[in-house]
Amino acid sequence: MGNYIISGGAVRKCGANVSADVPEAAWTEWISGAEALINATARNGFTIDGGNIFLVADIASSLVAINGIMYDMSGYTSRVEAETMLDVNRDIALRGLSLIRDKKTQDFIKE
Repeated sequence: MGNYIISGGAVRKCGANVSADVPEAAWTEWISGAEALINATARNGFTIDGGNIFLVADIASSLVAINGIMYDMSGYTSRVEAETMLDVNRDIALRGLSLIRDKKTQDFIKE
């Protein structure tokens, strides 16, 4: 599917109550969008290989999970449950994107 993740990683981050009706094409589209965002954020100096792939996969799967949860929140036990999962995935993605954007992290990785 994607270069960094497969939909299974994102589905797990959506939790047990994610809709089974999400079309495969949607997962593929969301994965492509997440990877494009990561590539644009990384720009120059950040290599997506070795141990870094785990950071990138964590970011991408959280970005995709946000879309999976938003697709249909009716399966969650409450709207609060779905919103909490959205918040957690957003925080994971923002933290990771901040790391790959940071020049100090890029310098550390190159050494």
